[in-house]
Amino acid sequence: MKVTTSRKYNRIKKSIWDRLGAGKIRNHIQNLIKYIKKGILRNTSASNLFDSLGFRYFGPMDGNDVEQMIDVLSRLKEIEGPKLLHVITKKGKGFKPAEENQTIWHAPGQFDPITGNRISGPSAASKFQDVFGQTLLDLARENEKIIGITPAMATGCSMNMMMCEMPDRAFDVGIAEQHAVTFSAGLAAAGMLPFCNIYSSFAQRAYDNVIHDVALQELKVVFCLDRAGIVGEDGPTHHGAFDFSCFRPVPNVIIAAPLNELDLRNMMYSATLPEYGATIIRYPRGTGNGTAWRDEPFRRIEPGRGVILQEGSDVALLSMGAIGHNGTLAVKAAQAKGISVFHCDMRFLKPIDEKLLAEVCSKVSRIVTLEDGALIGGLYSAVSEYVASNNIPCKVTGLGMPDKFVGQGTPEQLHKECGYDVDGILKVLLNG
Repeated sequence: MKVTTSRKYNRIKKSIWDRLGAGKIRNHIQNLIKYIKKGILRNTSASNLFDSLGFRYFGPMDGNDVEQMIDVLSRLKEIEGPKLLHVITKKGKGFKPAEENQTIWHAPGQFDPITGNRISGPSAASKFQDVFGQTLLDLARENEKIIGITPAMATGCSMNMMMCEMPDRAFDVGIAEQHAVTFSAGLAAAGMLPFCNIYSSFAQRAYDNVIHDVALQELKVVFCLDRAGIVGEDGPTHHGAFDFSCFRPVPNVIIAAPLNELDLRNMMYSATLPEYGATIIRYPRGTGNGTAWRDEPFRRIEPGRGVILQEGSDVALLSMGAIGHNGTLAVKAAQAKGISVFHCDMRFLKPIDEKLLAEVCSKVSRIVTLEDGALIGGLYSAVSEYVASNNIPCKVTGLGMPDKFVGQGTPEQLHKECGYDVDGILKVLLNG
């Protein structure tokens, strides 16, 4: 490695190649070098592969040796042409607990660096991820056609529960979201009922597959989009901002979002029923509001039907998903100030509950929409389209993620930054 990346070696090599020019002599010498490499160097298969593609191959090297990495990268900057550096690292290197349990320590949250003990705050509520994992297992016990698919996030989404009990019916396809969707489509075409769990942000990678392999074929696949909306410190690469906007225009797809843990359980069950086709259920990272769900009997949720949470006459708040809890708190605060709010949990973005929308528009002249996702193309757009197409004299104001990439911070900080924390919602309810 030191020889092939040294300045002197590469200066001499470049000088020789330049003098030889393009032609048979240079080609013969290059082929001779390849044969010599094949005979005396290790890892020649990788070297020959990339050499044949016009890349100069360097490695493998220890990626945990920081000083060596700095030295080699500094040398490679001075070498002309395309280069490939083969680096081998050990995940969690230098911290024994992380080296020994790499999956858990991929995203451990807060922890004591001395003892390695993870720190978690007290919570009576369950994580949406655990609700998904347990519900999928409960459904699979009753229906042998149910199959679980995840692109390398079995522990994060809690599909590992099914993998432990039913290893022949749950598949981790690696970080290959496109394959996860097309694989699910193939299973559905063969009569199985796949539950495909993908983090919302990464579902964008499989957009074409959802359209052509599932929706166009009218196949029944249940997509559970985890980490929807603001996810916190992982930042703009992981925020589930665009799922509503991406998939709402796609025909033959139902789009739903649960308000709480029990809603998620019942939406997953309902998606298995004959009246449902391809279904997208999106839910956030972290805990719900503590609604009891374990061992609760499954209940059917009619597709495209919202729920009235609070009757009112001054202004309407239409929310989608778990962010509706912020809305509930804002509604109570508004009532304390004398403002009567008609609060609805829409549940379904597609098909949207037009009967409920008609009732809302008949009682108020001002609507506020609330969603933990991009405003453009989501609930705000759907309600605005309904109002405009029916010539209803009703003002619609949208609360959600603005037309920019939201940065890092806690969910509470970012909700405030985007204007749909409790105080932000209250401000709009009071002042329009």
